[in-house]
Amino acid sequence: MDRALLEESLGLLSPRFGSPRGGVPPVLPDGTPGYAELWRAALLPNCPRLLPAPHSAAWGSRARWVTPRGEPDLGALHRDFGDAVVPVADCAEREYNSNPKKQMPMREFLSYWQETMSQDHSSSPRPCLYLKDWHMCKTPFHADVFRSYSWSANVCGRKLWLLYPPGQEEALRDHLGNLPYDVTAPDPWPQDAPAKKPAPWDTAGGARSASGAAQLRQRGQKPMEVIQEAGEIIFIPSGWHHQVHNLEDTISINHNWLNGCNIDLVWSFLQSELRAVQKEIGHCRSGMSNWAEQCQCIMKACTGINYVEFYSFMKLIAERRMEFLHERMDIPGPRCAAKSSSTGPDHSRVGEAGEHGELTRLGNWHAAFDLMRVQEVLVALQGDSDFGLLPVDSLPKRPEQLQMDIEHVIGNMGRMPTAEEGAH
Repeated sequence: MDRALLEESLGLLSPRFGSPRGGVPPVLPDGTPGYAELWRAALLPNCPRLLPAPHSAAWGSRARWVTPRGEPDLGALHRDFGDAVVPVADCAEREYNSNPKKQMPMREFLSYWQETMSQDHSSSPRPCLYLKDWHMCKTPFHADVFRSYSWSANVCGRKLWLLYPPGQEEALRDHLGNLPYDVTAPDPWPQDAPAKKPAPWDTAGGARSASGAAQLRQRGQKPMEVIQEAGEIIFIPSGWHHQVHNLEDTISINHNWLNGCNIDLVWSFLQSELRAVQKEIGHCRSGMSNWAEQCQCIMKACTGINYVEFYSFMKLIAERRMEFLHERMDIPGPRCAAKSSSTGPDHSRVGEAGEHGELTRLGNWHAAFDLMRVQEVLVALQGDSDFGLLPVDSLPKRPEQLQMDIEHVIGNMGRMPTAEEGAH
């Protein structure tokens, strides 16, 4: 990233802090897009992107885990991962709008897969167990954890993706506010669901005679449909609800992550999750002396993170970026020590190659962009009335001090040589 891309990115993102974004993907030029092209075409506008198979052609998995016929090589998977314990979902069962999961050795799942491979998957009496990519299985309608980004690469096989831009899912809720479990079902909202009042969209008093697909078209726009072939990599942006169908037995590699482009959307999602908790237990508020902490506890159980943990995450990212810039630039003042200020396990170098990993390749301006986005989140966090009710005095570093540290580093960015703009 160079200075121009940093300024362009902040100019697009900062005025829309926390606002849903996404739409029809812009057209990329022919050939293999570079980092800056994907940044502009996918991350900044929050649009999905399908990358062609040459992007993964050199991956060892595409040779090692795939038979000459292009099918999953179960023997290779058994040799590489047979002793691993993996989470397996039963796609024939529904539990809280998801599939119940259990742990089993990988070799046991592969034996099941081998035995069922020659059968007609749809007519087999055995449960449809799913370690992400079993033919004829699907994921329920959902958006990714914390509203993170995700990419999914098909090592082999084919998938159908049904994608809904952020906000469009609101037209798909039933009268209780629930989203469909399966947007392709004949009736996405089961008849046995309580019907205390017709949904706002329903002018016929709750009648549901049309097919599921027709009902969804009446209530929202048609989803974006994407067929992902073997070798292709799909990028799913923040907050895009989706449902995935495996058209063949498939092996895929998947990854979720956050960065400076979508961290404001993550914060907005966490705010909405807390509001949902407060609404559900609002009748208990008068009898609670620790209302704010109890809401955070329930939020943690439901969402997987609470406000203090989110701040600690922001603090870790900021300290790593400041440490990097201190080493690369002649910034006066005390250096940040990310490792020494954490009270929990040191995750500061997880997934990074070498001292600073990808930051070394992405350059100073990218680190500065991340810091500026963290700074925007810190301002929002400190202005949030619910965060103000929490015992932040016990934190290793208060948000206002962290913000001052970031301002000090950003204020000295002008000292960086103009030739150092990074290669991207």
